[in-house]
Amino acid sequence: MTGDPASTTAAGGDGDGGSATTELVLIMPVLVLMLLFLVLCYRISDARLQLADAAHQAARAASIAPSTAQAITDARATAQSALTGAGVTCQRLAVATDPAGLTPGALVRVTLTCTTTLDDLALLGTPGTATLHASSTSPVDEFGNQAGRAS
Repeated sequence: MTGDPASTTAAGGDGDGGSATTELVLIMPVLVLMLLFLVLCYRISDARLQLADAAHQAARAASIAPSTAQAITDARATAQSALTGAGVTCQRLAVATDPAGLTPGALVRVTLTCTTTLDDLALLGTPGTATLHASSTSPVDEFGNQAGRAS
């Protein structure tokens, strides 16, 4: 009777009982780690997109400012406001603004550098930091009402 497949399956004598559960228990931590890594990658790419959007907003704010000093101030304030609104927290935020003299037709360039902790990005307690960069340009309006020019 040892060769009868019905008797070995019914009696559970082939030794395969519970192996699927064991395999699942062993592979589950690996699957969870892979999922958490994907969340980390998503959060970093989302933060980069938010930083690029903040750079765009800051460049536009600088390009419509009435003076060079005001352009630099407006770019920084707009970048901070945009990042705060997007939920991106920077340990250090550097805003480099090249107002190009605010001459009509010139391009105002704003470069943002944000250093953020990875535990903030991924919500996973991941150690370390990430430094993200973004830059954008915006033309100074040729027909705008700028200070010091006739309108």
